[in-house]
Amino acid sequence: MRLAIVGVGAVGRSVAELASEHGHEVVGLADSTGAALGDPVDVEAALARKSETGAVGEEPYEALLGAEYDALVEATPTTLGDAEPGFSNAVAALDRDRHVVLANKGPVAERYDELRDAVRASEGELRFEATVGGAIPAVRTVEDVGPNRVDRVRGVLNGTANFVLSRMAAEGLSYDHVLSEAQDLGVAEADPTFDVDGTDAALKGVIVANVLREARDRAALTLDDAEVEGIESLPASALSLAGEDGRTVRLIAEATPDGVRVGPRLVPENGTLAVTGTQNIVQIETDHAGRLNISGHGAGGPETASAVLSDVGRLPPR
Repeated sequence: MRLAIVGVGAVGRSVAELASEHGHEVVGLADSTGAALGDPVDVEAALARKSETGAVGEEPYEALLGAEYDALVEATPTTLGDAEPGFSNAVAALDRDRHVVLANKGPVAERYDELRDAVRASEGELRFEATVGGAIPAVRTVEDVGPNRVDRVRGVLNGTANFVLSRMAAEGLSYDHVLSEAQDLGVAEADPTFDVDGTDAALKGVIVANVLREARDRAALTLDDAEVEGIESLPASALSLAGEDGRTVRLIAEATPDGVRVGPRLVPENGTLAVTGTQNIVQIETDHAGRLNISGHGAGGPETASAVLSDVGRLPPR
């Protein structure tokens, strides 16, 4: 596949670096300041230029969307509300009958119905495994089982929040202390708000719920429809008390065809949901196959890029 990649953060960069290993070539690479086009692009040179000058190339950003590619990889930062520029980038590709692979959660969490309308009018396909759980094949598993046969999906879907809760429980440390430690280690962003207030986990929950709802011909949800509580106010004493009872606390996202709930929940200390560190886990409750558990790295450039490239590999040739 000929790939055009928009967004050169950790995920977009990793997709560009790993594409050739998966048998694909990068013909376009763009950030907010410009684009590099080629047949193929010299990825190493473009990324070196990005590091040195702040831009991958001298072509205008819009030139990438009009380039000759088979699939657009949309890896710009997630935005809420109008989900721009990710939504417009995806629709522009679909309008040209190109495939779209999203690493950006915004379009599927905030404008899913509109996005599906664009897919129905296009000869291109849409895939978005990387928007939920990084390297974990959560969306694909739901699709393989059959979304109409899945009753509930729940799990730990944010590595930063899980790292904080794991350390608080294991060491009896305060939230502020562990969050500062996570930032020093690069596990948490300088502004970790979306991770610790539950927004990131809720976006992933909304995406899964929309897959379940689409199979039942129900209108899509947005983040505003989710019930969300974060971990910012959770005292260390709460984890200590839970430990005395053989339990611990995890930030759990739960998605059903009826809605999305995210918040700190008591779980068995040695149970399946009590993953530690930055690990994620997804539990899928099915009609006939019982409960399926999938765990792994829920974030990271190469890890999330592996989900993007897996999606690319499942697209039909153009």
